[in-house]
Amino acid sequence: MGTTRRAATYLQISLDLTGEGLAVARQRDECERIISQRGWTAGREFVDNSISASDALKNRPAYDALIHAYKAGEFDALVCYDLDRLTRQPRQLEDWIEAAESRGLALVTANGEADLTTDGGRMFARVKLAVARAEFDRKSRRQRDAASQRAKLGRPPLGVRLTGYTAAGETVADEAEIVRRIFQLFHIGESLRSICRTLGDEGITTRRGKPWNPSTIRTILVNPRYAGRAIYQGQPTGEPGNWEPLVTGEVFDLVQARLTDPRRVSNREGTDRKHLGSGLYLCAVCEQPTSGWSQGRYRCKEAHVNRARGPIDDWVRTVIATRLRREDMADLLGPAEAELAPLLAEIDRLDQRLAKINADYDADLIDGIRYASAKERVRVERAAVDRQMAACSGSAALAEVLRAPDPGAAFLDAGLMAQRSIIDALCVVKLKKGIRHSKEFDSDTVDIIPRTFAR
Repeated sequence: MGTTRRAATYLQISLDLTGEGLAVARQRDECERIISQRGWTAGREFVDNSISASDALKNRPAYDALIHAYKAGEFDALVCYDLDRLTRQPRQLEDWIEAAESRGLALVTANGEADLTTDGGRMFARVKLAVARAEFDRKSRRQRDAASQRAKLGRPPLGVRLTGYTAAGETVADEAEIVRRIFQLFHIGESLRSICRTLGDEGITTRRGKPWNPSTIRTILVNPRYAGRAIYQGQPTGEPGNWEPLVTGEVFDLVQARLTDPRRVSNREGTDRKHLGSGLYLCAVCEQPTSGWSQGRYRCKEAHVNRARGPIDDWVRTVIATRLRREDMADLLGPAEAELAPLLAEIDRLDQRLAKINADYDADLIDGIRYASAKERVRVERAAVDRQMAACSGSAALAEVLRAPDPGAAFLDAGLMAQRSIIDALCVVKLKKGIRHSKEFDSDTVDIIPRTFAR
């Protein structure tokens, strides 16, 4: 039967540093030699390059395809370079042993045949796998200890370098400026998508030359290393890093609070907007937010108002730009950092409280009614804090334009989301019903009411 076997080949390497696949090529040469020597028919080749066989949770597409092919009867011999190239998981090895016992699979490696149909072959395979697994565990422990020590010393973690820094933690000037710009744009109210558009319009790409996307922007915004914080296993250690921060800790914490705002998670509020007044302008009749409708109009849900967007937006922008040019606007700069600290602490407290409520419910310590009631109380408290945080975001955008030589012009040049933040920080806009059949815009039908702090 040896000359009639159909032999599949499995090739695997955990890390290909060059991307050239040379190690896989060497494995292939050895496996092809074995198939030729035994007079078998070469079947499909399955290759997992730069994917470890040690982690059971890691997806190995070719390995999964190999299993399906065997179950489908595509081969009755399997050739690999070494047993630990095939698997380092005892449970997976037992599956192959069962396959060999029930269907006579011939498993051959380049450094010796592992006959899984015999007691000796199975013992050899299990002992070899145990030794390989033990070596992997020792290596993993050494790597964890080294990573922990680096974090305690405030050194950057090893691995793929972070945009804005070299692998040694030195600042890369042009990349660092882009990172600062991303934080600044988000801090003043821009959304993830609007930041992508802004960078794209300016011809700024990622360091690999690709367009920005919201996921990439978010990955930058949540990384504590940009605030100069040492990390271990992705979490801050509480120690400062020995590299230059690209953003202050206060701004970083404010950004995290905005990113975790439940209104953003639910996609009901705080996400990207297409129009200046959507969800921002209120109906003067029912006091509910208006939204953008077809034919360039703003409407409330009850259709009390149905107004053309263009003239209203132009008028609001004009009023705000004029207001920003007043000399007393410097008094409206954003809250001091000390005023942000209690808000951030309160958000952390509420998040911990919500986590405990969820844990108590999962452990059957509270029933569904108490669970819903407790979550609603947290939601109400969090909403109140979020409103204060939103005011801080608007103040940040306001402070940004007030630093410009011409604050009015800076406001008009700002992005849509930043303009919305500034308008929300300065005033409440209410839309009255328009004058029927009139083609002229009447500014008296738009109430722009200064907030109490705006003198």
